[in-house]
Amino acid sequence: MSFSPLIRQLIDAFRVLPGVGQKTAQRMALQLLERDRSGGQRLADALSQAMEGVGYCRQCRSLSEEELCHLCSDLRRDETVLCIVQGPVDVYAVEQTGYRGRYFVLKGHLSPLDGLGPETIGIPELIGRINNGSFKEVILATNPTVEGDATAHYIAQILADKNLSITRLAHGMPLGGELEMVDGGTLSHAFSGRRPIQL
Repeated sequence: MSFSPLIRQLIDAFRVLPGVGQKTAQRMALQLLERDRSGGQRLADALSQAMEGVGYCRQCRSLSEEELCHLCSDLRRDETVLCIVQGPVDVYAVEQTGYRGRYFVLKGHLSPLDGLGPETIGIPELIGRINNGSFKEVILATNPTVEGDATAHYIAQILADKNLSITRLAHGMPLGGELEMVDGGTLSHAFSGRRPIQL
């Protein structure tokens, strides 16, 4: 079946979303056109407003509608701890842990093959932020992937002479997990990160 140009354009627009293939995009487009035109209009309006009104915080580089996001403008946060994450979604995840320090959001991870070098992901801005701050600890909270580990290692190397405590998030067993269900790489990280039991 061949769709008209406007319907085809709508289907293609949905395909920019992660994990949305041709069939899913087609289903979404047809759902809005056939059964929920008011919902489609709300979606279009919200998308347009967000694209125009949401930018980046000038301090942590997370998504924000203001020059300073609500986390950076919160004076009650710990100014001595900086958590470095790969993207804005990671800030929301870390916030759920009760962390109360400051953030710096990279624009991804180092990947020379994809053209993502230190300047692209914001390493110069990170160094400036650390030089202008009063941080004592830097937490490297990049993803536990090859690229995330390489990025964390690179950052640790360039911060080595800054008289900071540089820590990395622990990797290992998920809470409530069973040994037989855990993959070898995760189990290996858990063994290497084991610690004494406090009695």
